[in-house]
Amino acid sequence: MFTTRPELVGNVGMVTSSHWLASATGMSILEQGGNAADAAVATGFVLQIVEPHLNGPGGDLPILVWSEKDQRVDAICGQGVAPQAASVSRLTELGLDLMPGTGLLPTVVPGSFGAWMLLLEQYGTMTPGQVLAPAIHYAATGHPLQQRVSAALGTVETLFKEEWPTSAATWLPDGSVPAEGSHFTNPVLAETYRRIVAESESAGGSREHKVQAARDAWYRGFVAEAIGEYCQTAEVMDTSGERHGGLMTADDLAAWDATVEEPVTFDYHGYTVCKTGPWGQGPVFLQQLALLEGFDLAEMGVGSADWVHTIVESSKLAFADREAWYGDPLFSDVPLDGLLSREYNDARRSLIGATASLDLNPGSPTGRAPRLPRYPASTNAMQYAAGIGEPTVAPTGETRGDTCHLDVVDSNGMMISATPSGGWLQSSPTIPGLGFCLSTRGQMFWVEEGLPNSLRPGARPRTTLTPSFALRDGQPWLAFGTPGGDAQDQWTLQFFLNLVHSGMNLQEALDAPGFHSTHMPSSFYPRDAHPGQVLMEGRFASGTLAELERRGHGVVVGGDWTEGYTTAVARDQGWLKAAASPRGKGYAVGR
Repeated sequence: MFTTRPELVGNVGMVTSSHWLASATGMSILEQGGNAADAAVATGFVLQIVEPHLNGPGGDLPILVWSEKDQRVDAICGQGVAPQAASVSRLTELGLDLMPGTGLLPTVVPGSFGAWMLLLEQYGTMTPGQVLAPAIHYAATGHPLQQRVSAALGTVETLFKEEWPTSAATWLPDGSVPAEGSHFTNPVLAETYRRIVAESESAGGSREHKVQAARDAWYRGFVAEAIGEYCQTAEVMDTSGERHGGLMTADDLAAWDATVEEPVTFDYHGYTVCKTGPWGQGPVFLQQLALLEGFDLAEMGVGSADWVHTIVESSKLAFADREAWYGDPLFSDVPLDGLLSREYNDARRSLIGATASLDLNPGSPTGRAPRLPRYPASTNAMQYAAGIGEPTVAPTGETRGDTCHLDVVDSNGMMISATPSGGWLQSSPTIPGLGFCLSTRGQMFWVEEGLPNSLRPGARPRTTLTPSFALRDGQPWLAFGTPGGDAQDQWTLQFFLNLVHSGMNLQEALDAPGFHSTHMPSSFYPRDAHPGQVLMEGRFASGTLAELERRGHGVVVGGDWTEGYTTAVARDQGWLKAAASPRGKGYAVGR
């Protein structure tokens, strides 16, 4: 099997992420004696600096962590909630029937910082000052700007200069778009983190006390005050074509904390896959497995027309259920047991025929009739590019595919999969004095009453962020994930199936040709869909592509290396292993 790079094997530690500097940072923390949690937090904060178009300090974060001490997988929810002033009626009063994709209206409580601090507090060994030091270094002294960051800034340059002056001041030094490879700094953000560290250290006491002081500085201190003041006083242009103020207050931040939850799981051929709850799209991975276990994928062969057709059609059914049933389970009755039951999936599997379905077809797992949102009849939607691991950005700041990912395993066996996102520089104005902007994850809510994912005060939007973890015969085996919006649980599913059904190693499974369907409605503004469309890498055999077209799939062939930026770490036969997709700038490091 051809591979672009070797699968890494060692016994000290492994770190993967979507940027080489972040991966190197995580490994340096392990070398200093930190554990996987310490390394993950430091890696995550560096990703905010070096990939600001994919995530930021004001973003969102789900984490899956295996602790040898506790002998279980925990899910940490760092998905911030809607402000108390956010409601369907409030948006309706503004004349809106769809949440804007940019600006201040769709902002939610910034959950990333709280999730990283919770991971550090409950699973780590270091202080906030230690894990923030690398990020402060790169923000203050500079890092080489990626081409995609420069390109994104070029797209939104006019918006920043004419409508978002605080963003222009941060991201357009000397009034122009910084070039690829330029020495880019964010001194205001560096100072924000220095102040948090100073307040953490001055609190004294135990390590846990210092973590709490850092958390307080963010959610009940100067950070929350600056966010609340800006949201309540500024009015900024968004994708509605009008200027709106924000709904967030300092009290919204003070009332929120990251939480630890049980993951949702499904057993498949001796593997137990763990995902976050239905406040994210993670269970669609499990629903796809529940459908696919009734097929002989190994007999079909990786990359065959039967393989692609069966996986795509299963994805359509699972994602249709996502649209009808998923939402914050604290506000909605999500029938997960029914959706994952063998009886339900045996019946659903019979809907997969010999030709491509062009319908959005949710099921009734508990006898309740599914209800779909009122999708926009027509939109001026950006077309998907083949491969959306990094965002497609419109001049209005509209973005999709906006995510990073990291995985860590240490010599003691702790394993972590985390998918930080949101708060990306191009879709919300920079908060004065802080050097970062807020997540616009609220665009995923529906401005329509009575849906599982309806806009509600204090509710989590149904996010696309979806880290993955798998046990093999009950033992921790694999932590993995990818950027890519709605495609995440398609690309990672293919990687997992490649491993389970073909005998490939980690790197071989990542290097195999990939694909994803855009049949389902997008989770991002303006919610476009492309029924029957499948984006496929050009390395697929011509006969496979022709057969899929014959079966009614709308095949769009992209480049040879465009589908997915998956990374992974594993514990396997006494070794630690790691791999990273060659499609982006992700790197695995370890020894």
